[in-house]
Parts: sequence; C-alpha cells; structure tokens
Amino acid sequence: MEKEMRAVYAQTLIELAEKDERIVLLEADLMKASGTGVFKNRFPERTFNMGVAEANMVGVAAGLSAGGKIPFADTFGCFAARRTYDQFFISANYARLNVKLVGTDPGISATYNGGTHMPFEDYGIMRNIPKLVVFEACDPVSLKKLVQASAYHQGCTYMRLYRRPLETIYPEDETFELGKGKVLKDGTGVTIIATGALMVQEALKAAEILNSEGVSAAVIDMHTVKPIDAELIIQYAQKTGLIITIENHQIFNGLGSSVAEVIAENCLCRLKRIGVEDEFGEVGTQEYLQERYKLTAAHIVDVIKKIKS
Repeated sequence: MEKEMRAVYAQTLIELAEKDERIVLLEADLMKASGTGVFKNRFPERTFNMGVAEANMVGVAAGLSAGGKIPFADTFGCFAARRTYDQFFISANYARLNVKLVGTDPGISATYNGGTHMPFEDYGIMRNIPKLVVFEACDPVSLKKLVQASAYHQGCTYMRLYRRPLETIYPEDETFELGKGKVLKDGTGVTIIATGALMVQEALKAAEILNSEGVSAAVIDMHTVKPIDAELIIQYAQKTGLIITIENHQIFNGLGSSVAEVIAENCLCRLKRIGVEDEFGEVGTQEYLQERYKLTAAHIVDVIKKIKS
C-alpha cells in the first residue's frame, strides 16, 4: 500500500505528542512542504514557525531541549545540513542536548528546486559530528518506527525525510533499531546495501532481475548510516565476497564510504559504490534525475554483471 511519507511523519509526531507533552515542533516557514500543518492544528501551543531563519531555529530547538523538551526541527535538507551546521554542532550536539533535526527532499527528490536545493552531501557533513545518529527511512512503516526510536534516543539525531508517496515494504509489526540494518532479501552471490526512500526500492528491483538471471543477490536496508551496522556488513562481506552500495548522495562520505571503512579494517571483500560521482544537482523530474545520476535498478544490474563477467 502506498502512503505519503510526510503525512506518516506528521501523524507519527501527533501520536507521540498525544502521549508525551515534551514533544514539540519547529519549522522554518515550510510547514506546508513538510506536511506538518496537522500537528499545528492539534498542538498549536507546541508548534513554532521560526521563519526563514534555519540556524536560529536550531538554536531555539537547543534551548527547548535544555528546558526538557524533545524538539523536532524541520527544513529542506540543503538548509538543515549546510546552513544550520555550526549551531547544530555546537548548540545541540556539543552541548549534549536532544534535538531531532529533519532534512526534507534529500538528493534528487528536490527535483524542480534544482541544484541549489539538492543535498548530495548531507550524510558526509553530519557523519563528522560526534555521537550523532544519522538515518533515513525507506518506506512508511520504517519511517514511523524510526521516528519513534529517534524521539526516545537520548541525544541528537539527523533524519533525511522523503516527502512523497511510497509503497510499503515492511509489515506493520516490523521492529527497528537505530544502528541496526535490516536484511530484506538473503543471497549468496552479491550483497546490495542501500539506504533511503528511493534506493532501497531500486535495490530490491535489481535483486529481482539478478535472481531471474541466476545471480543470488542479498539486499540490506542500511537505514542508519551512523552508527553503521558493522557486524552485518562483515557477515555479508564474508558470505558473498562482493558488496555494492547505492545511495541518493555523493559516493564520498556517505553510505559507500562508511561501508568501505568497515571492510578496510575488518575483512577482505570486493566493493563498488554507486551514487552521485562528484557532481552538483540540477533541475528535473525525479525519473530524469535517477537516470541522469545512474541511481536505478538497471544500473545496479549492469555494474554487477560487469564485475562478475
């Protein structure tokens, strides 16, 4: 079943807030884009529109956290990562507070907002912050469960939020833990490790094609890029001997780099990273941009075939 991800996010916040008066929401004048107007309607006294002042929004969120609240602060991913970085680093993380920063429209999902609003670098930026948890859900079920986990994780988190509708992958009763990947499909010939709303779906499509052609492909949803599930990576590196990573992000400093670090220090395994290759974003439809940056099931299949030929 398909659900709009931003609607799932907003409803999850409402359900959390109904049970816990510490839950508050801050927006940088993007409530319509984030779909959180329903939260404001339900909890106007716990909703703060900070205007187009993202760094100040994070500073206020830090103050609310210091006062015992659990603040979720939303804005476009490009602003969440690049514009708020110093305030988020010092006021929230260095201060050992509890701010939940949310960056919407990650990577190519920024579509017509174009290159200026297309964050291909936010994982890399956020991975540098000590103790910060960095993650992205791939479907409505995982989004709900990971937002819940984030709310009660003691410390700051950064979540990428895909806003548009997505098909459900997981059953409603699936459980999730920040920092622990999920094996969606087992296999012995190659492991595809994907992260995020679009790439996990493409990885599953690629595995289906490969399996139909006699290649046993495992698929792992590595929803948390930091801390990454090193144990699971090592297990499948030893099992299949070949790992392919795919991410809606630069190939530098994101999922691929995280996996490479684990492999380099722990085991022998061939690795190929698929992602944006040192380029800026541009304007286009999501479908065009997936083809433009080779973030497709077909490209995953071609890469694996070439390696195995």
